[in-house]
Amino acid sequence: MTDICPIVNTERLLLATESSEFSEGAIREAIRIAKQCGSKLTAISVIETNPEFESTAPQVLEKMEKEVRSHLNNVQERAKQEGVACEIAVHEGEDSYKYIVDEAAAQKSTMIIMGRRGRKGFRRLVMGSTTSWTIGHAPCSVLVVPRNAQVGFKSIVVATDGSPHSAAAASEAVGIAKRNNAKLTVIAVVPADIAMPTDIDFATIQREKLADQEMQIAERNARTVKEAAQKAGVDAQAFVMSGKPADAIMEIAKDKAADLVVVGSHGRTGLDRLLMGSVAERVIVLSSCAVLVAKKK
Repeated sequence: MTDICPIVNTERLLLATESSEFSEGAIREAIRIAKQCGSKLTAISVIETNPEFESTAPQVLEKMEKEVRSHLNNVQERAKQEGVACEIAVHEGEDSYKYIVDEAAAQKSTMIIMGRRGRKGFRRLVMGSTTSWTIGHAPCSVLVVPRNAQVGFKSIVVATDGSPHSAAAASEAVGIAKRNNAKLTVIAVVPADIAMPTDIDFATIQREKLADQEMQIAERNARTVKEAAQKAGVDAQAFVMSGKPADAIMEIAKDKAADLVVVGSHGRTGLDRLLMGSVAERVIVLSSCAVLVAKKK
């Protein structure tokens, strides 16, 4: 890794890509980061299939494999033109995210870079299930790059709620800000359903008391991250807002012209299934800039 690498944990990058426009931003930025940081880069694509499909439509499967390999060869050539060595990996099977996660574990990847799916309908943005599940199960941080985004490191927004997952995000954000002499904005949000009073007197009193407590906690969390950043020599400021967390984070990101948003991933839910937190997922869905989902070490 070179001393001008703008982002931490880039020794071994895994680019999860598909032959669609939604991967373009991830491809471009993965190559750029690998070049700047001297990273080892591996590009992986997964052909979604199952035994029934393989037996009934072998010709279609063969065509899909050719398209995927052609796509990866193109990625490899683009990397080569930038002086970046890129290995490629092709897998076939159900649940694409499992192959991406397994490849990341096998490669001991320090970061996964991938795209975000686009619009569904006219107003609703959705994220591809592969991206969502990969983030939930990944052994490392995941950088999600919208197709038209360029990962920047001058204005960084980090969300905190005091959890171990957001502590990981704060650590990543402070490290990146310090490396790039970037401005860091810390935000903590008190959810609207806590902050909003009800029409019932007793319930209103209890709700207001809870809202006050949550506001104090949020202020403490934001202050802790800001002070840690300032101690590291980072120009940092903190905000506490009430409302829908993801919407508030995006409001701050827009106001600060953020070129990177850092959030923590969610923990375990159910017996053996990891899901990313709903706030992190909605931030990715709404964001026009890259989002780094940090993993708790």
